[in-house]
Amino acid sequence: MTTEQYVEVRANGDSYAIRILDMHEIIRMQEITHIPNTRSGVRGVINLRGQIIPVTSLRERLGVSDEDPTDHTRIVVVNDRDGVIGMIVDSVHQVLSFEDIQPPPEEGRIAYLQGIGRKGDTLVSILDLAKLIDN
Repeated sequence: MTTEQYVEVRANGDSYAIRILDMHEIIRMQEITHIPNTRSGVRGVINLRGQIIPVTSLRERLGVSDEDPTDHTRIVVVNDRDGVIGMIVDSVHQVLSFEDIQPPPEEGRIAYLQGIGRKGDTLVSILDLAKLIDN
């Protein structure tokens, strides 16, 4: 089993993992202020204890339509090369350590996947945040 830990998040019914070391914090959904002419994929900004944080959507980054927020919707604040960025996810589930991590299959390889983690019979896609956010 790997010693590295991940947080399992969900989007569009699928499970994804984000390295805990890449995370800053997890917060409840809050009002997003829309800013015109921001970089592609940025939904707007939030005020997090006096710091203005850009916010994107994991669903949007994955190419699926956004849905209205629910009581389970969260903003995962992750480290980015430019500071931090918030990413809207459908829900946050648990902390995971994987028994095995394999590279994504070459067939249909997706740039934002770092690998596929296995925990028992469960497979979880591990996100490469740098590629996902810059995409």
